[in-house]
Amino acid sequence: MDALLFCEYDDEASILKNLLQYAGLETRLIKHLSRAIESWPEKPADLIFISLTDKKYLETISQIRNHTVVPIIILAELLSEDTQVMFYEKGVDLIIIKPYSVRLLLAKIRSLLRRSAGMPYFSLPTLSTGKLNLDPGTRTVQVLDGEPRKLTQLEFRLLYSLMTNTGHIIPTENIVEQVWGYQGEGNKDLVRGLVQRLRSKVEPDPANPKFILTEQGIGYFFNREA
Repeated sequence: MDALLFCEYDDEASILKNLLQYAGLETRLIKHLSRAIESWPEKPADLIFISLTDKKYLETISQIRNHTVVPIIILAELLSEDTQVMFYEKGVDLIIIKPYSVRLLLAKIRSLLRRSAGMPYFSLPTLSTGKLNLDPGTRTVQVLDGEPRKLTQLEFRLLYSLMTNTGHIIPTENIVEQVWGYQGEGNKDLVRGLVQRLRSKVEPDPANPKFILTEQGIGYFFNREA
């Protein structure tokens, strides 16, 4: 399994990298948190570990959460209760306040990874409509005779949910809960952005979709007639 580590201080980064590797994670250190978003499609990870001193990365973390469902752990100095709540609302899974117990931190990391694993993709059946094939084992989609295209975790979850409910409209708030794992009120833009990215991979003409259709004001559905 892989971890992405962001830490502003070199000495601490070395310690945390060794700690994550001890937990069994191949760890990649990044100098700029925003690069996690840019490189995510090509270099995803199973866990994101962030050491910070204040809330200046709040919006960046929110953007990262829009791209992935993997656990996000924050290690921080003193943070107010309000700041911690804001981080949790943006999608952080665990906040560890310094000083910390290495033994307890390792146990929490392993617990998060066990819970986030859920059902492995390879145990899910392949879905096919004749024109579109979705392979959970490789997390790829193939349209007609085209080349298979790799999907991100969020794209896969969305397409799998739509295809297993072919012809049925899934409300936007239900999509957020199924794909991101939390209540989705007020997240229409979040879903719209993900739908657009998925359409760019599965639709011959994303501007005129045939597979993933919108039911205005309600949600989305997979077109059984496509």
